[in-house]
Amino acid sequence: MTVLVEQITDKALLLPSEQRLALVERLLASLNVPTQAEVDKAWAEEAERRVREVDEGKVTPLSGEKVFRDLRRRLAR
Repeated sequence: MTVLVEQITDKALLLPSEQRLALVERLLASLNVPTQAEVDKAWAEEAERRVREVDEGKVTPLSGEKVFRDLRRRLAR
């Protein structure tokens, strides 16, 4: 790290946790990284889509036991 980055980091670590969190969120936003709320929303939508597909008979769910058994077979090759 550069001296400037180290100085900024040292000062940032002195901030109260709420302000550090706000700073982190602003820095992440500047990188175009999705926020936790956006990630949570995307996962919720994905879960709803998958449940809908099962309910509509578009997909057949597999047991976890079968999934892991098949995975072990593939990895054993």
